[in-house]
Amino acid sequence: MGETMNIEVSKEVAKPTATTVYIWDMDETLILLKSLLDGTYAGHFNGLKDTRKGVEIGKQWENHIIHICDEYFFYEEIENYNEPFLGSSSEYDDGQDLSNYVFDNDGFSFPYDDSNKRKLAYRHRSISEKYSQGLNKVLDQEMIKIWKDLYYLTDKYTDGWLSSGHSLLEQSLGKNSLSASNLPSDMKLGSISTNNKSINALVTSGALIPSLAKCLLYQLDDVIPANSVYSSWEVGKHQCFSWIKERFGGPNVRFCVIGDGPEECEAAQKMRWPFIKIDMRRSSPCRFPGLTMKMVQSYIEVIYGPPDAEMEEMNE
Repeated sequence: MGETMNIEVSKEVAKPTATTVYIWDMDETLILLKSLLDGTYAGHFNGLKDTRKGVEIGKQWENHIIHICDEYFFYEEIENYNEPFLGSSSEYDDGQDLSNYVFDNDGFSFPYDDSNKRKLAYRHRSISEKYSQGLNKVLDQEMIKIWKDLYYLTDKYTDGWLSSGHSLLEQSLGKNSLSASNLPSDMKLGSISTNNKSINALVTSGALIPSLAKCLLYQLDDVIPANSVYSSWEVGKHQCFSWIKERFGGPNVRFCVIGDGPEECEAAQKMRWPFIKIDMRRSSPCRFPGLTMKMVQSYIEVIYGPPDAEMEEMNE
């Protein structure tokens, strides 16, 4: 009798559960920048928002992004070597210890041969390590205060757009976390705590290095790991989505795309994935604050059906 009960329990524990991969756009979705700079965001409030204040906030963010890129992310050196993701040059990384490596004297330059690809891979590894440490380990106390004050100022000006977006990313990962040892092997570098039932990835039309800097500055690094940030700058969003499907896809994996632009909408349609369009207008529920996990799940279920129904179908 005891053995039978144990078998039943183990079967229940082993019951398959769905994994959801959330693919987020960055600009004008998780963060606001362009719409602050050009006054579009303030324009939706019919004079209730100070447009000049929004422009000033946007300019401050631009300065911070440039500072992080140039001072810590080698951007002046690698600006012309935009890669779609940090791991794209990992095959050239021989694993050399970089703790005493002098990047300024390694002769990194054109042509883009194997030697320079290895030096680029070193830089990408260094960026990934800094990303996983977070800006609190990189910036001095004065800069940390300036940066955090700007974040809170922006969040107040936008009625909580940044914090509510971050909260939704946290909710997408679930509250019950498991250790990194339970994550897929390619998620461990710069990974975040998840319940292993959901994954956040980011696909942005911006260049990779500035996008990683934005993730840090807008405090997204604890919900999106460095190796899950993709730049569609040169390859297009459909190609990035295809890589993500190849990386995370399986018989019991769902995908959902959240963004504001036509390119990610078209790419999601080609992949036959649900797409949630972020709409900045005050009357729209698909904005921040406003969008909820219940709403997100409703979009997913239109394509995939309810999770329980899927499980019953799998177990038949």
